[in-house]
Amino acid sequence: MMSSATPPLVVENLSCRYLTRDEYALRDVSFQVDQGQIILISGTSGCGKTTLLRCINGLVPRSYRAEVSGTILINGKDYSEKPLSTISQAVGTVLQDPERQIIGAKVLTEVAFGLENLGLPRDEIIERVDETLDYLGILHLKDRETFSLSGGEKQKLALAGVLAMRPDILALDEPLANLDPASAQEALKLIRWLADEGKTILIIEHRVEDVLAVKPDLSIHMEDKSISFVGSTDELIQTVDYELVKLPAPIVIERVKAGASPVPQITPIPEAKPESPALIEFEDVSFRYGDGPMVIKDVNLAIREGDIIAVLGPNGAGKTTLVKHAIGLLKPTSGSVRLDGTDSREMTAAQMARVVGYVFQNPRHMLFASTVREELAFGPKNIGQTPEEIEENTEQALDVVHLIEEADRPPLALSFGQQKRISIAAILSMRSSILVMDEPTAGQDYANYMSFMDSVAGIRADDSRAYGFSAIVFITHDIDLAVCYANRVLLIGDGRLVADGRPAEVLADFNQLLNHRVIPSSLLKANLEYLPQTGRFLRADVLAHALSD
Repeated sequence: MMSSATPPLVVENLSCRYLTRDEYALRDVSFQVDQGQIILISGTSGCGKTTLLRCINGLVPRSYRAEVSGTILINGKDYSEKPLSTISQAVGTVLQDPERQIIGAKVLTEVAFGLENLGLPRDEIIERVDETLDYLGILHLKDRETFSLSGGEKQKLALAGVLAMRPDILALDEPLANLDPASAQEALKLIRWLADEGKTILIIEHRVEDVLAVKPDLSIHMEDKSISFVGSTDELIQTVDYELVKLPAPIVIERVKAGASPVPQITPIPEAKPESPALIEFEDVSFRYGDGPMVIKDVNLAIREGDIIAVLGPNGAGKTTLVKHAIGLLKPTSGSVRLDGTDSREMTAAQMARVVGYVFQNPRHMLFASTVREELAFGPKNIGQTPEEIEENTEQALDVVHLIEEADRPPLALSFGQQKRISIAAILSMRSSILVMDEPTAGQDYANYMSFMDSVAGIRADDSRAYGFSAIVFITHDIDLAVCYANRVLLIGDGRLVADGRPAEVLADFNQLLNHRVIPSSLLKANLEYLPQTGRFLRADVLAHALSD
């Protein structure tokens, strides 16, 4: 048992440069945390947050070759010469991409793997596995094969595997990225309990508002590879730029009213037009994988010209499975899906891809080229764009996702958040008429995802990069994305279409949302409160100006 006077983590003058890059990934980072603290680490994509965790958990320089200087003390000890297996017993890590962490064939063996390596008795292993799975709400998945899990279920499984080991320090890189709001709250409650039991928790998270619910003991904000702020969360939310970090709506409204910020030049999201032509039609669609249970059940749905649709629902509800039918990756077990009147069974996925562009939930399922520029040019070449069109569309897509400087880098060498933006840009460059995105904001900082969503939705009045899609569909666990950008909301539950309508109608039914693990946010509540005054849903800063006017 270490002395309470010994800080569990001390970082002094830490700098890091990957051997494949000329510039530093971290510069002169110093901080100290105490036992039982939750530390929120925020900052834009590429600012050095993930590299900081890799240095603390030993992945740098053991798995990622880099030059490192400075000192890291864990429980008063320098682990710089220790093997990774030794460090992992002191620092447990949940990676940003859960698929890179899961190695077990079944959920049970995955969670038990680390405990077995610690040499724990069988009875204790089983008890810890069941306790952790139950708390995260996935005990029913105990005997499932890991490859069959949804993205959110895999995120929970990766978290369970580390939590069950109960390390002294827990390092979480975007642990909420693929979780539905209710699951995120449950995970955070468990994290708070672990901290109260004496564990030290480091959380890198863009979903700052969610993490605030567990009252982090310390906030660290990073910019340009260095720490720009260390202090209390109350200080952070009053000082950090609300255009870079997503803060609770009441805080943003208060700060906008108190300041003199200009009104964002944003045009309203157009209303959905139920009389518009149907681009994609689902008729009595049901689907099962192999001989398993029905995942999609009797869905009737028309995606129409002008629709900007947010698809909401809990992990494992069938959202991704439903959307994959719209692009031909899956064919109905019964019923039919028609694209411009043609049955999807009569079309190849390649034929449908000329009309419908699909951004996968996990960018690693899409990326393969040797450079970002080649990645973005691959699709356009295959659908017959001219060299001039390919160059123009590639450059515009890179500009929209703010990755022009990374154009000649290998996609898989970049951060998860950057890979996600590349996967979006790869579809944008194809100029498909219908855009479908699965969790487009996962791993993205607030400023970046609001910027590219503005462009794809075409709502910035002065944005020359705007796209003119016939329809947009996005699956999301971020209810505020639906508030800001959707003109239609679908709520999916247990494979069924539970609700379909205008955001102000579907999102006003809190009981229905809560029954399907969707938690109303502060932005949604503020918009519903002021809807009689504003007449439409608005992002927080625009809402503040509307109320002032």
